[in-house]
Amino acid sequence: MTALSALIRRDIRIALRVGGGALIGVLFFLTVVVLMPFAVGPDLALLSRLGPAILWLGALLASLLTLDRLFMADHEDGSLDLITMSRTPLELACAAKALAHWLAAGLPLVVATPVLGLLLNLDMVATGAVALTLLAGTPALTFTGMIGAALAVTLHRGGLLMAVLVLPLSIPVLIFGVAASQAVIVGPLSFGAPFSILCALSLVSLVIGPFAAAASLKHGLD
Repeated sequence: MTALSALIRRDIRIALRVGGGALIGVLFFLTVVVLMPFAVGPDLALLSRLGPAILWLGALLASLLTLDRLFMADHEDGSLDLITMSRTPLELACAAKALAHWLAAGLPLVVATPVLGLLLNLDMVATGAVALTLLAGTPALTFTGMIGAALAVTLHRGGLLMAVLVLPLSIPVLIFGVAASQAVIVGPLSFGAPFSILCALSLVSLVIGPFAAAASLKHGLD
C-alpha cells in the first residue's frame, strides 16, 4: 500500500505540473463549452436541452486528450519497466495510475461543471444532475481508456490507435450519462435507471480495466 500511495502521489504531482496534461484537459473542456453557445445561437431553450450532451461530450474529449500520457511518459523515461518488475502486482499499479489520472484530470472536470452549466442556461437542479453523472461516469472513461493507452504505449502512432479503441468503449458511458441528465430536465425516463447503469459501467471498468491494461503492458514490453 505504501508503494501504491507513493505512485499515486507521484503521478498527481507530475500531472499538475505545467505541461503535465491535467490543465490541458480542463482548458479544452472550458473551450468546448464556451464555444457551443456561439454555435447554437441565442435560443436559450435549445441550449438548455443540449447542455448535458455538450458537457458530456466535452468531458469525453478532454479525457481522451490526456489519456495518452497515462503510460507514455513512464515508458519514455524507463519508469514503466521498473513498475513492471517491482514486487507490486502490475494490476494494482495500473489501477493506482488510473486513479491518480482521474483525480488530476477527471475530478477537475466535475468541479468545473456547475460554473460551466451557467453558460448553457442550466438551472441548479440540472447542473447538479450533470455533475453527479460526470462524477459517476468519468471513472469509467479513465479505466476504459487505460486499456487503449496500454495497448498504444509500445506502438508507433499509438495515439491514433488509442482513440480508435477507446471511443467505441466510451459510447455506452456517454449514452447513459446524457440520458440520466436529460431525465432530470425533460424526462420522461426516471433518473435512477440510467444512473444505476452508469454506476455499473464504472464498477465493471474498475474491475476489468486494470487486468486488461496489465496484460497489454506485459505483452507489449516482452
